[in-house]
Amino acid sequence: MMPILPVPHGWTWAPLGEIADVVGGVTKDAKKQSDPRLPLVPYLRVANVQRGHIDVSSVAEIRVPESTVRRLQLQPGDVLLNEGGDRDKLGRGWVWEGQVPNCIHQNHVFRARIRNNVLHPKLLAWFANECAKGWFEKYGKQTTNLASISLSMIKQLPVPIPPAAEQNRLLDLLEDHLSRLDSVLGTCAVTAQRLTRMRQAELNAKFGLNGGDSVALGDLLVGIQAGRSLGGSAPPAKDNEWGIVKVSAMTWGEFRPQENKAIPEPLANPDFEIMPGDLLVSRANTSEYVGAPVLVGEVRRRLLLSDKSLRLLPTNDVHPEWLWRALQAPSARHQISAAATGTKDSMRNISQKSLMSIRLPKVDPDLQRWLAKEYAERDSEIKRIEQAATGGRLRVAVLRRAVLTAAYSGALNNDVEESTGV
Repeated sequence: MMPILPVPHGWTWAPLGEIADVVGGVTKDAKKQSDPRLPLVPYLRVANVQRGHIDVSSVAEIRVPESTVRRLQLQPGDVLLNEGGDRDKLGRGWVWEGQVPNCIHQNHVFRARIRNNVLHPKLLAWFANECAKGWFEKYGKQTTNLASISLSMIKQLPVPIPPAAEQNRLLDLLEDHLSRLDSVLGTCAVTAQRLTRMRQAELNAKFGLNGGDSVALGDLLVGIQAGRSLGGSAPPAKDNEWGIVKVSAMTWGEFRPQENKAIPEPLANPDFEIMPGDLLVSRANTSEYVGAPVLVGEVRRRLLLSDKSLRLLPTNDVHPEWLWRALQAPSARHQISAAATGTKDSMRNISQKSLMSIRLPKVDPDLQRWLAKEYAERDSEIKRIEQAATGGRLRVAVLRRAVLTAAYSGALNNDVEESTGV
């Protein structure tokens, strides 16, 4: 077992499996879920086990035998670590504090119950979250869509064990330092929420239906062009290859041309090539993003519409940027979400007919240009503040890593700046 980092004299290293009982969770059995004789208990999934906290805002329930409940029921002080998901989620976790009675955990979450109080649970969780990231990436396995690490491997995780007195000192210092960093993160999160509300208010004020005359989207268009389904999965297209855009290219409010997959050249139809200035809409997506519009800026050549993307063709007297913003306004988004069909929120669809019936404010061309210009200036200010908040979050991440590295190398003291060198 190779140590992950140098530690002070007097510390020891041990595999996780030697200092803790490490177990996997329950695998959901669909047949048992309809058996009322089995107890229904809450259970934690990967989404609940976050880096540095347990999110219990939405906890699922599962029917399992009594013996499984007894075997997997969580106790305060248990350290929960993710076994699977995206690669950066491996080893992510925190300490269970008994927030939900009779709670168990799923098979993609490991539980480590430290024996004989040899190590404080938080010191294990902090170490796994930050210092051991590289270890999890090295020993995790990657399939096409998911990463995972086995129970036998995670039991081999090298864990540093400070003397008891040093553990108490580190706990006090880390609680102090990290709580200050968490406070900064909280401020950044509040700022991001306020900016989102501000952006929505601006969109509604300038492009929403506010009691004036309205017009159907179909009356503002020459037509709508849909792409084709070419099926399959493939890596992104190279510069000299044809590609077809994925839904994710139109999900986040801006066009992301890198979200595409390569297709064979004989299947490419240049009539569906995406061009600068195109206004695209996602025909199929989650309930939150179905119908999401994007305005294409600079774009690589040989990139095609897919069957889940629609190209809106405005009339000559409709300003494309104004139309883009009008379709982002809350009043339009509510209509699009209501008109979308599908039994699952994870994939809703909107037809061209339904889309063309969406009502938008009736605005003359000169006012359209002025509104688009005014909003662009306001949005630029909002983005500037968002970038500052993002920079703050990145700074906190660097400081957190530096603080924890200093803690496990014996260099942490009462001065964050001095001990971390940041």
